[in-house]
Parts: sequence; structure tokens; C-alpha cells
Amino acid sequence: MGHRLFVAVVPPDDLVEELDAFLEPRRDAGRADGLRWSPAEQWHVTLAFADSVPDRALEPLVDHLGAAASRRTPFTLGVARGGAFPDVARARLLYAGLEDPDGALPPLSEAARAAVVRAGAEVDGQRFRPHLTLARLNRPRDVVRWVRLLDTWAALPWTVDRLAVVVSHLGEGPRGAPRHEVVAEVPLGD
Repeated sequence: MGHRLFVAVVPPDDLVEELDAFLEPRRDAGRADGLRWSPAEQWHVTLAFADSVPDRALEPLVDHLGAAASRRTPFTLGVARGGAFPDVARARLLYAGLEDPDGALPPLSEAARAAVVRAGAEVDGQRFRPHLTLARLNRPRDVVRWVRLLDTWAALPWTVDRLAVVVSHLGEGPRGAPRHEVVAEVPLGD
């Protein structure tokens, strides 16, 4: 049996709580606009995603990821601004943007993707576009006002010092959403 999983940077609890508190009084209006909010406890920055990782590949994946992470140093990351995919006029996904002053995320994503492939699994997805998914939309919609709202919020940066390997259990979360389970963490620069 295969695992649906991703390698991610997980923001610290205090940042999640702060952004969640900012969004909470606005969630009902968002639902009226067609936004399906992602649970705050599942917010993350996906570095690599694989739809089906064989059981036998999970341990090698963590080993390869750990080796790659040990060659990286901790870095600073911030959350600021809003955005949407594919664009704000016909959004399918609303996100919080990231500030990566050291440019650490793209090479880290490449290393995570390589670890997945070396473990014998196939990486899904297109080019890396770092973000925190806040909400999805069932049909394309203009979200300019939501992006402008997110542009007014920013958090203090934090130090990223580890990566998480997260298994996504489809349909096992609240209201049929995925349930995320961190199955491994690897430190940066160890």
C-alpha cells in the first residue's frame, strides 16, 4: 500500500495562532464568497509532494531527506501578503505569501524532491511556488478583496530548523477533509 505524503516546512504554533486569530472573524464572510478554509493546524509549506509512496520507500525517503537536510543551515522565513492561484481574478486557491530573504526554499524543495525520487517514488506537481494554503474554491472566483486583506497582515519571521514528512490520509479529517500525520522530522544543519 502506498502513502500520499509531502515534505514540508511547518510554521510555529504562535504564528499559526496569530494568523488564525486574524482570519477567524472573517471566516463566515469567506464561506459566503465560496472559500473552503484549510484547518489552521494543517498549514504548511509543501516542498515536495508524492501521491503514492510505497511502504518500503518511506524509511529510505526519510534517510535521504535527513542527509540532504544535514547539509543545509537553518534559515529565516516570514509570512506576509496574500495571493491566489492561478491568479486573483479566477482563483482556485487563496494563500498567504512567504518572505524568504536568503532564497533557501527553492534549493530545499529541489533537495526534498530528489530525496523522494531517490527513495523510489514519483514526485507530483509542477514548479515550486512557496505559499501557505489558506482556502480553496470550488470554482474560479475573484478574490482581490481577500488578497488585499491578507496584504495588511504580517508576522515576525521565524527560524526554520527542521523539515517534516507528513502523510495525508484522505477523507479521515473533519467533514471528509484529509487528516495530516507527521511521521518524521529531520533537522537542518545537524
